[in-house]
Amino acid sequence: MTEKREFAAFPYKPYSIQVDFMNALYQFLDKGGVSMLESPTGTGKSLSIICSSLQWLLDRKEKGPSGFTDSDKLDGNDDEPDWMRNFTVDDKAHDDDKTIKHSKSPFRLKKHSKEKVPQLLSDSDSVSKQEAELNDGEFLLEDYESEEESSSKRKHAAGFDSSSEDEDDDKECSDDEQGGLQVFFCSRTHSQLSQFVKELRKTVFAHKIKVVCLGSRNNMCINQDVLKLGNAARINERCLDLQKKKKSQPSKKKNFGTNVRVGRTKAASCRCPMLKKHKLQREFKAEIFQQEAMDIEDLVQLGRDMTTCPYYGSRRTAPAADLVILPYQSLLSKSSRESLGLSLKNSVVIIDEAHNLADTLLTMHDAKITMSQLEDVHCSIENCLARFQNLLGAGNRRYIQTLLILIRALLKPLASDRNLNNTGNPSGCCSMAIYDFLFSLSIDNINVVKLLAYIKESNIIHKVCGYGDRVAMLQKDAVSHEETSKLSSFRAFSGMLVALTHNNGDGRIIISKMSSSTSDQQGGYIKYVMLTGAKLFSEVVEEAHAVILAGGTLQPIEETRERLFPWIPSNQLQFFSCSHIVPPESIMPIAVSHGPSGQSFDFSHSSRSSAAMIQELGLLMSNLVAVVPEGVIVFFSSFEYETQVHTAWSKSGILSRIMKKKRVLREPRRNTEVEGVLREYKEAIEKERGAIMLAVVGGKVSEGINFSDGMCRCVVMVGLPYPSPSDIELLERIKHIEGFGVSDSAKPCLTLVDDSYYSGDVRAGFDVLRSCKRRGKEYYENLCMKAVNQSIGRAIRHEKDYAAILLVDARYSNDPSKRTSHSHPSSKLPKWIKDGLIYSTKGYGDVHRLLHQFFKHKKSS
Repeated sequence: MTEKREFAAFPYKPYSIQVDFMNALYQFLDKGGVSMLESPTGTGKSLSIICSSLQWLLDRKEKGPSGFTDSDKLDGNDDEPDWMRNFTVDDKAHDDDKTIKHSKSPFRLKKHSKEKVPQLLSDSDSVSKQEAELNDGEFLLEDYESEEESSSKRKHAAGFDSSSEDEDDDKECSDDEQGGLQVFFCSRTHSQLSQFVKELRKTVFAHKIKVVCLGSRNNMCINQDVLKLGNAARINERCLDLQKKKKSQPSKKKNFGTNVRVGRTKAASCRCPMLKKHKLQREFKAEIFQQEAMDIEDLVQLGRDMTTCPYYGSRRTAPAADLVILPYQSLLSKSSRESLGLSLKNSVVIIDEAHNLADTLLTMHDAKITMSQLEDVHCSIENCLARFQNLLGAGNRRYIQTLLILIRALLKPLASDRNLNNTGNPSGCCSMAIYDFLFSLSIDNINVVKLLAYIKESNIIHKVCGYGDRVAMLQKDAVSHEETSKLSSFRAFSGMLVALTHNNGDGRIIISKMSSSTSDQQGGYIKYVMLTGAKLFSEVVEEAHAVILAGGTLQPIEETRERLFPWIPSNQLQFFSCSHIVPPESIMPIAVSHGPSGQSFDFSHSSRSSAAMIQELGLLMSNLVAVVPEGVIVFFSSFEYETQVHTAWSKSGILSRIMKKKRVLREPRRNTEVEGVLREYKEAIEKERGAIMLAVVGGKVSEGINFSDGMCRCVVMVGLPYPSPSDIELLERIKHIEGFGVSDSAKPCLTLVDDSYYSGDVRAGFDVLRSCKRRGKEYYENLCMKAVNQSIGRAIRHEKDYAAILLVDARYSNDPSKRTSHSHPSSKLPKWIKDGLIYSTKGYGDVHRLLHQFFKHKKSS
């Protein structure tokens, strides 16, 4: 047995489970590869991660600059797991994946042909730059010529992503400034990252290592003119706009690959006042490493004090840091890593809150464009073409015409009365594979990769948008310009083009003709839904020495393995799980099957909206507020259902009855308002008789916020929060997962969404679920129970904490003989709750009595 280490940096006397966790993590880091560590919420997981991983980092750094001795030989040593040595991704296969040119595919993207891509002007027409010297000449595209692109060019272009369009000089950190071995810690939200930094400051590592925290522009921008835009997407656009819109002077043409020439410009200083002084950026970087670990709020304040941009300042600091703290998206997206200048080579990646990692990874690579955005892009390009048509070279004209042909093709299925495969309901949704989609629109011959290269190298997005801005200003059309963002439309278009370069089987194209009254859905949309994250995640695993997935509840690990790293055999996956620090007598979990009047609780989709069910839930809450002290959090399946219940209680008088005992607050839909509501909730608990928070599963309250002690003495989970079966994207993922490990000939026949419009009917969605035999159905159930576990875990935060957990639905109790079934809800509860769960009671009277005894005992002890 391996000798246990002592972790002196741990600020308190650690519990035994924390010592076990830290030792397991240290050993996993030594061994390398992919590991999963599960530790219930409230068990000091963050501190354990910090003290183990950073101690390992310092120990490794003592061995040399890279952190590894010669004997380690990470690229092929005996300590390296077999799956890591044997698994290599073929570079050529990667290139092929990204170009839609697969030998097995019946559809191949061809070179542009003159028959398919007409030109408005002959190739012999050419115009000198002197002839373009008009007031709007700065928006003229420079000559772009492309006869044939080399494979390296294709590879570069395929990785294009609009999010990486930052200034070139951002990558100013030289090789000798690189910090060598690094630890990358990421989580889902900025608040979770800030909490991690607070834990880090409790240890000596806050001073002993170089730490930098990365965030979004929305959280870190200090330019008031940009911040007042409010919307995160518009802040991003304006920031990038300030980077790109520089006074420029002509420079020599620069070569990009074989036979590719495009004019470049030398940029003057940036127009953002927070980036004009490079000296301040250097001083900002030095200051970060002189201070103890700083979270995003600290970095923003430092930026304000120094009048320099904390967003770019922290980015430029990252390559030299020992510990980089950043959001999921920044680390998991290859284009974002490249933009930030991050290298995972031989480093450690720790992903916290990893219970939803697979779905988060897929969602990051979705792409969507609405009909109005397509029309906006089309109109903008046409207007610019009309103005500069006689001044453009042959290369630009050819590519612009190709863009217009592609945009018109994408508009067809949204504007026509019938769907692409002519099968019915024009108001529903249609799902197709990429090749089928391209072929049905007769655009399978357009080389999307070359188009992406053109968009990136020609800077057409900013030229066209800049020209549109100028026209809008001259026409004094500031109001309409303020309401619509051409940049966001162009970025959506670029994102969709990138999606069309994915493997045919990696995702689905969804065409929706929703007749919603909301402006962004008017006329429908086209969306690419990614179905598999294995290839994307392999890029992280391939580079890093070790990848750690940590979370409160990571079960079932087999599903995670199949979706993210299927090449790792089940028996070689490193896994550690520990129990809770809270003793069993401090938790009172009860499955509540009946209400005070004897009504059976059934919050399934068909029954939850009935007046009787909502009334019975109200009676339950009226009784609970009399027996539960301090704070109560009630979780509903959605904001819509919470609103329905609250409205019904208001009309029936139940709400006023509850408020005689405790104040009732509701989780707001807007994240910016959550902090204020939480403040009111806390004050009501401390100064009044207590409070109830009506919250939503999957909302801000259910993740990343701790409700220790009196903030939550009771969690009420209303029903089983299954995702809506009317969600076509969810159904596509379910069907994909149902086919895991099954040969093509034996795959289940789930054709409801493939071959016809899907109208969003819930019953039709249930038909798909019923046709699943195993994995798809299990995935659907897991989504529900992961959400339940994440929500109820908010209550117990330390060893002396205590709380009741009420699972309100008859399905939680059910027939005792079914509890051993893997599909029974209780089987997917965390062990520390499941072991003490009271499955059945004779009626609500028993529940009330158990709660009364529980809180009376806790009050006296």
